[in-house]
Amino acid sequence: MFSIFVTINVQPEHIKEFKEASLGDSQGSTRDEPGCFRFDIHQDATNPARFHLHEVYRDETAFEAHRKTPHFLKWLGTVQAWFDGDPQVTVMN
Repeated sequence: MFSIFVTINVQPEHIKEFKEASLGDSQGSTRDEPGCFRFDIHQDATNPARFHLHEVYRDETAFEAHRKTPHFLKWLGTVQAWFDGDPQVTVMN
């Protein structure tokens, strides 16, 4: 197993759009990628502009394949300008 935990702070005026775009990436990942087992999106209860993504893949190769999918590239191209700082990524096995 290979998984990541990503914390993303979003500019407050883009929270709604971020949630909508992220749902599309999550659904595409679990629906279209046999190597993606989970893709959870959590909004911080104390800071609504902070999101946590928990993604679980068969292995690192499946994760790298995810990063080349149309739904991921669309998501990144849409939401990256809304980030408030750099995402923090924790890689787990």
